Amino acid sequence: MEIRSLTRTEAERRGALLTVERYDVDIDLTGLTDGPEVRCVSTVTFGCREPGAETFVDCVAQVRSATLNGSPLTPTGDGRIPLHGLAEHNVLRVESVQADTATGAGVHKATDPADGEVYVWTSFEPDEARFVWACFDQPDLKAPHAFTVTAPTAWTVTSNAQDPRVEELAGARRWTFPDTPPLSVYNTVVNAGPFHEVRREADGYDLGLYARRSLAAVLDRDADEIFTLTRQGLAFFGEAFAMPFPQAKYDQVFMPEFGGAMENYGCVTWSDGFLRRATPTPAESELLAKVLLHEMAHMWFGNIVTMRWWDDLWLNEAFAEFACHWAAERATRYTDAWAGHLAGDKLRAYLSDQGPVSHPIHQPIHDVAQAASIFDNITYPKGASVLQQLMTYVGEERFRAGMTSYFARHAWGSATLQDLIDALSEASGRDLDTWRTAWLGTAGPDRFTVERDGDTVTLEAAGAPRPQVLAVGAYRRNGEALERAALVRVEVTQARTALTGLPPEADTDLLLINDDDLTFATTRPDPATRDALFRSAAQLPTAISRGAAVATVWDMLTTGEATAAEAGRCITAVLAAETSDAVIEPYLTLAANIAELWAPHDERAGLTAAVAAACRRLAADSGRRQVALRGLARTATAPEDLAWLREQAGDDVDLRWRALVREAELGGDVSAEAAVLLADDPDPDAWVRALTVRAALPDPAAKAEVWQRVAVDRAVPVNSVGQVAAAFWRPGQDALLAPYAQSYLESVPQLHRGGMIPAMVYASHLFPPHAIDAAYVEKAQQASHEAAPVVRNTLLERSDAVRRMLRSRTRTA
Repeated sequence: MEIRSLTRTEAERRGALLTVERYDVDIDLTGLTDGPEVRCVSTVTFGCREPGAETFVDCVAQVRSATLNGSPLTPTGDGRIPLHGLAEHNVLRVESVQADTATGAGVHKATDPADGEVYVWTSFEPDEARFVWACFDQPDLKAPHAFTVTAPTAWTVTSNAQDPRVEELAGARRWTFPDTPPLSVYNTVVNAGPFHEVRREADGYDLGLYARRSLAAVLDRDADEIFTLTRQGLAFFGEAFAMPFPQAKYDQVFMPEFGGAMENYGCVTWSDGFLRRATPTPAESELLAKVLLHEMAHMWFGNIVTMRWWDDLWLNEAFAEFACHWAAERATRYTDAWAGHLAGDKLRAYLSDQGPVSHPIHQPIHDVAQAASIFDNITYPKGASVLQQLMTYVGEERFRAGMTSYFARHAWGSATLQDLIDALSEASGRDLDTWRTAWLGTAGPDRFTVERDGDTVTLEAAGAPRPQVLAVGAYRRNGEALERAALVRVEVTQARTALTGLPPEADTDLLLINDDDLTFATTRPDPATRDALFRSAAQLPTAISRGAAVATVWDMLTTGEATAAEAGRCITAVLAAETSDAVIEPYLTLAANIAELWAPHDERAGLTAAVAAACRRLAADSGRRQVALRGLARTATAPEDLAWLREQAGDDVDLRWRALVREAELGGDVSAEAAVLLADDPDPDAWVRALTVRAALPDPAAKAEVWQRVAVDRAVPVNSVGQVAAAFWRPGQDALLAPYAQSYLESVPQLHRGGMIPAMVYASHLFPPHAIDAAYVEKAQQASHEAAPVVRNTLLERSDAVRRMLRSRTRTA
């Protein structure tokens, strides 16, 4: 029987009917040392406002026994257990077993290939706790949770609450955790294994870091940085929201085979891929900082105050994404965080917001399956940019006051969009209903251009614009550089807005719309200055101004208004002039992507060579050498570049792997060298690097082996699928890849298995960017109709991007 997804109507009825008093969950992990089973006993104490009514509890795990107030219950086989004849006060007890801990949802067993040690993690967003134990799996039914965990003697167990009582048993230990504050089920967690642990006291907090033992040296290397960021973030958010984090203990657990990071209250779970085996690049360090602050912001947005239903997912995710950039710039050394956002995630959001799955930031969500499909570029980077615009629109001081009021009113409960708008309206003195409808209820970006008639300058919107504040910068040439002559901020309320305060036309070489990147809008130069923007983007004086120009160039490429050659030349020129470490790596990736994915076949080699040349120039700067050599490892084609790269790699194991991938793609016989490097590499996951080399080979047997392990067996950790898939789908290997493009289409109905994160990863990274044509994209779009919502949206978004790439490949400079 198909597992049912909770609908909004069902959740509202159950939320109105029940008050959950507490969860007592007894978890037995001892079966994982030599088997797959997690055994649980979930005892739920809850009240019913209508005695005699009926409802259901969620439980997808195998039910061994279930009783309600002592009477036996029978599951229906669709992930639910009906509850009939509810009393005013009820006690539900369900014994369950989950044996699918390899590829299932909710709980995962990972075995470290380095030493055979076993680790287990849980992750429940949006509704995956039900795969492990019985619960009312909806966000507004918050309650204290008390976990008792029995685990092997050598293991450490982490959970939300602090100071567990640990008892020695025969061959095991029992960890009894005190009650959590009232939490949604999806914000709870249990992680366990023979961890390496590092602890530190900071500003009255007890901070803990955990990782598998084979990564102890890497965790120790990064501990100071992580503790510093954690201390800075807790201080910033506590002051900004006038509410310090209320628990003394704050743990962060880095787990194998985990995708991304999850904001469990007081115990954040990370993919241990964030513990870089090589010395992190500036962009990788900034990413760790922003993810750390994003998950920390969820302690307030999501845990302390939780959305009532999934249509307000942006209350969690957009605010956390906005807040991580805000905190990074104000409280840490990552003062160019917004520039990094503009160079990376925001560009992806502009593309998504003009594609087939664009949607309002706030929209009706029918069921949780649909909710899983909006953990996307609209909710995250667009949502973050819109909130940055809102703070600009109302002023930061009043924005902070509204947040303070919001948390004071709704702490430990649930809230809606209107609750937030009310708090911000009261604090700012502005009626935000129009802003709300325009920004949160309407899909797609605004588009602005300027019209100049002599010295009269008018900002023009394509259609009715949203209410917003944006800036236009006027630049004049000073030698080889452009310098800002004026910056005009305007509040847009209509399609045409006069710009006053700009210098005369004769004293202006370039007008830059959305200078300072204050809003989420696409822009276009007027036809007379189009070519000047492409030529002079690199001469702008700041990372943000250059980023605003690059955003325009990128959007024109994706909409067919610029060629890959034009965009590639512009971005490689920006790379040569860039002063911000935060954007060098994103721009190198963007330039390489344009050459590889967007350029016509007969222009690809030339654009790739230009990126390789830019990498060699950047490598002369010691601070950028690592990033530049990684870029060269992706783009080197000429024998002299490959030889120079090998020479520069020396003992750098990470760079040697990257070079081998490139040489394999170009047909080099690297199997013996890869075997030697695998034997020498201390990384417990080095086998994935060796598989990546195999993936790049233009060899039928290698392609078949890699597809089997990645797509069929799902033997590659989910956080490494993108790395292997990128090496698999190489340009120029169309004949070898064509069968796997068809295999992808055949796999679509099953891509959702394993939960939300694997569904998104496999649907996106296995989609072929090569060996296909427009007819294939049409077939993929048709196949999406039979897929789960999260797969459908991911597939449609990816197919739209590839369709644009195919169109660009037919345009020449």
